[in-house]
Order: sequence, then C-alpha cells, then structure tokens
Amino acid sequence: MRFLKFLISVWSAILVYALFSFLSGPKGLFAYNQLLYEKAQQLNNINELGFINEELEKVKSNLLFDTDTQLVYARQLGYAQEDERFIRIVGLGTTKTTPGISGNVYTIKEPDFLADRIIKITALIIGLLLFAFLFVMELIETKTK
Repeated sequence: MRFLKFLISVWSAILVYALFSFLSGPKGLFAYNQLLYEKAQQLNNINELGFINEELEKVKSNLLFDTDTQLVYARQLGYAQEDERFIRIVGLGTTKTTPGISGNVYTIKEPDFLADRIIKITALIIGLLLFAFLFVMELIETKTK
C-alpha cells in the first residue's frame, strides 16, 4: 500500500505535464486560439485587398476606354491639350496627384506558448515535491507507531 502512495507523485507529474501541454504548450489550446485569430486577420486583409483590387480594376478600365477620364488624369499630371496654356503660380506646391492605394502589410505574430522543456521541468518539480511530501508523511507515520 505504501508503494501506491508514491505512485501518486508519478501520476501527478504526468497529469501536470499533460495539462500544461494541452493548455499552453506549443500545440496547445492557447497557441491554437492565437493562430485562429491570426487566420481571421489574414482573411480580413485578403478581403480588403480584394476590394482595393476591384476599385483599381475600375480605374484601369476607365483609363483604357474613357477619354474624359484620361483627360482628367493627364491634367492632374501636368499635361494639357494643344490649344490650352498653363499659368503656374510659384509657392502653391506641386500638382495634385491621386495617391495609389495598395493596402496594408500585415505581419504574422508567432503564438506565445510555454516551451516543452519548461513544461517537463515544472512537472518534474511538482512530482518530486509531492514525492518528498508523501515520503515525509510516511516517515512521520512510522515514527509515531
């Protein structure tokens, strides 16, 4: 019966290792939830890039086939027709240009987790502490008899 008491410390170390690995290990629940969040961020970024692509495709088709749009963009770049003249006023800045919207760069964060070595050391320490406690309790019990 005394031997079974000491097996409790071994099983508790295994239980602690399994619990910490399941919750906060490299492939644990917390790391998995962080990866799911990163996946959602990536999907949102892809959707946003899709909307930007649609807008740029519209601008491209307008520039290819609509002469009025071509004239507006040419004037913004400083070009004019043959019969037009420009008066440039110094000090007002450069010509107005339309900014190119290309989306945002989204970098992936690595998930936070406890290293497997730390989990093993923690489980071993807890198992040894429980073993020491049970051993001291066994010694006290045998001294009192």
